[in-house]
Amino acid sequence: MRFFNQKEQVNDGTGYIIDKNMQAARGNIRSERPLPSTSTSTPVRSLHLGISDGPMMEQGGKTSLFVVLAATCAAAGGFTFGYDVAVINGALVFLGSAFQLGPVATEMVPTVMLLGCAAGAAIAGWASDRYGRRAVLFAAGFLFCAGAFSAVLATHFWQLLLARVLAGLGMGAATLIAPLYIAEISPAHTRGRLVTMNQLALVSGILIGFAINYELVHLPHANWRWMFSIGALPAVSLCISTVWIPESPRWLLQRGRRDRALAVLERLSPGNGAESSLHEISKAIQEETGTYRELLSPALRKPMVITIMLAIIQQVTGINTVLYFGAILFAEHAGASASQAIGMNILVGAVNLAFTIVGLMLIDKLGRRPLLLAGTAGMGLCLLAFSIMLHTMPGRSALLLVPVLGYVSCFAFGLGTAVWVCLAELFPNRVRGRAMSIATMMLWITVSCVTATFLSLIKAFSASGVFLGYAVLCAASFAFIFVRLPETKNRTLEEIEASWVK
Repeated sequence: MRFFNQKEQVNDGTGYIIDKNMQAARGNIRSERPLPSTSTSTPVRSLHLGISDGPMMEQGGKTSLFVVLAATCAAAGGFTFGYDVAVINGALVFLGSAFQLGPVATEMVPTVMLLGCAAGAAIAGWASDRYGRRAVLFAAGFLFCAGAFSAVLATHFWQLLLARVLAGLGMGAATLIAPLYIAEISPAHTRGRLVTMNQLALVSGILIGFAINYELVHLPHANWRWMFSIGALPAVSLCISTVWIPESPRWLLQRGRRDRALAVLERLSPGNGAESSLHEISKAIQEETGTYRELLSPALRKPMVITIMLAIIQQVTGINTVLYFGAILFAEHAGASASQAIGMNILVGAVNLAFTIVGLMLIDKLGRRPLLLAGTAGMGLCLLAFSIMLHTMPGRSALLLVPVLGYVSCFAFGLGTAVWVCLAELFPNRVRGRAMSIATMMLWITVSCVTATFLSLIKAFSASGVFLGYAVLCAASFAFIFVRLPETKNRTLEEIEASWVK
C-alpha cells in the first residue's frame, strides 16, 4: 500500500512512520512521520503507549499474514469514517427537503457529528488505557452502527441529530484507536506500510462513498436512508473482527500481563526477538517525562505558536466546505442537478486520493516548506478563480468544477500532507504528544466553526464572496508559512530542538 521511499533521515534511523492520530497520542517516538489528514483530525490526550524509540521487531524480518489481516480489520475504522464524510455530502441534498431544513439547521447535521467525534476521541483515550484497544474498537463499531440505523429510522430532525452524535462518538474513537492499534502490533520495518492502510482506507472510503451516493441518488424514495444504512457494513465488520484479533502487547504490558504480552508478540512476529522487544517497550513506558507546562518555556513557545497556527490554517482555508457541502454547492450555486452534483463529488474524491499519494511521494524529496507554500498558493489562486467564475458565469457547472478540483489537489499534496509532518517534527519526543493534543483540539474548534457557518455566510455574502474570503485566508497562510516556518527535512529532532534554544 506504500508507493514511496520510507527511509527517514532523522534521529536514530529506525525508518518507521506513525499515523497522525498516533502522534497526537504519543510523545516518545523519535523518528516517525505522520500521515496526512484529508479533512478532519482527532483531538486526543497523551496516551502512555509504551512504543519504544527503537524498532519493535528486528529490521528486515518477515511480516506474518496474521499481522496484515489484523491491521486490515482495524483499518475498517478509517474506511467507516471516510465513507461517512462522503455520505453527509450527498445526503444533505435530500435532507433539506425531507426535514424542511434552513441553512442553520443544515449546518447542524455535520457539525454535531464533528462534536461527537471530538468527544469520542477524548473518551476513547481514557477507555483504551483502562479496557484495552480491542474493547474500544468494538465499542466504536457498535456506536457507529447505532448511529447509522438511528439515522435510517429518523422521522424528526432531533432524532437525526442524535443519530449523528452517536455516529460521531464511534468515528472519533475509531479514528484514534485504529491507527494506534495497528502501530502497536506492527513490526518496525513494516509499521509505516501497515499504518498507512488506515489512512488510505479513510481516503478510499470518501471516494467509494461518493460513488455509492451517485448510484443511490436515482432511487425514487428515501435514498438518503440507504446512504446511511450502507455505512453500517464496515462498522459491523470492525465489530466482528475484534473477536479474533489480539490485544495490543503494549497495553498488556502496561496492565502487568507480561506473559500474555510475550505470547502475542511471538504470534505477531515469530522468531524475531520478542523478548528484546518486550524489554524496549517496558523501558519506553518508564521514560515518559514531558509536561504541558514545559510547552510554555521560552525554548518551545515559538514552535507551539507555529503548531497551533498550522492546525488552524489547515482548516480555516475551507477544505471541509467542499468535502461536506460539495453537493449543495454544485447543485445550488453551479447549476448542476442533484445527480450531477453528487457525480462531481466522485471526481473530487478521486483527485483527493491521487494527490494525497503524490504528496506522500514528494514530502521527503522536496521538503515540507515547498509543498506547503505551493499548496497554499495554488489553493488561493484556485479559490480566486472559482469566486470570479461564480460571479461572472453562474450555472456553468462543468467549468466551475475545474478550479474546485485544482483546489482539492493543492490541499491534498500541501496542507493535507505536510502539516502533520511539520507538527510532529517541531517538538522533542518528550512533549510531542501533548503538543499534538493541543494542536488537534484547535483544529477541531476551527473545523467546527467553518462547518457551522458556511451556509450562513453564503446567505449573507453570496458564495462568490465567501470563497473570495477563503482565498484571502490562503494568501495570509502563505505569508505566515513563508516567514515563520523553518524547513525540517533531513534534520534530526535534536537539531530542530537546538535551533529553538538558539
